[in-house]
Amino acid sequence: MTFRVEKGVATTLVLMFASAYASLSMAAGAPSYAGLSTELTQLDNGLLIQGDDLHSPDRYTSGFRLTAGFTPPGLPALDLGAEFSYRESDDVPLSGHQQMLVDTTSLGGSLIAGVRLGDVGLYAKSGLAGWESEAVTGNAAAPDGGTTRVEGFGARWKFSRLISQLEYERFDDPTLAHLNLVTASVHIPF
Repeated sequence: MTFRVEKGVATTLVLMFASAYASLSMAAGAPSYAGLSTELTQLDNGLLIQGDDLHSPDRYTSGFRLTAGFTPPGLPALDLGAEFSYRESDDVPLSGHQQMLVDTTSLGGSLIAGVRLGDVGLYAKSGLAGWESEAVTGNAAAPDGGTTRVEGFGARWKFSRLISQLEYERFDDPTLAHLNLVTASVHIPF
């Protein structure tokens, strides 16, 4: 009975975070995918190609993460992995001595370790990210790059063949605060 209650609580949390993310995306007024709002071109055969720029909920950042992992033989409750990430942000507002907009690009990697406790698992990650930034407006003497630590933790829940995850990731540099993430996702391993 306790096992079912834990699954119910985990399901409720995942659905709560997913609906919060969806409502934030809708409140921003633009979906986080290419919409059909702009005519890009029309081909000779009459096919109309439509689309729009890719937007994230913060309207500044796009990028990707690639994660791979395995379970070491003889240690069935331990998961080890690595993550590679690339993020690009345009016209991010920063404030310090004066207001400015910057473009930021970051490239990072993290090592991940996790422990499985039945269908629930906990994991943590730590790594480094190199970044470059360019002031679009404001003080041209703003920080223009460096290396910073990336830290995070999360929980996963496996139900049948679906795996849901909730994760927090933090960049240890104030210039990259716009890249701090809370993500909820559902995976189907194959």
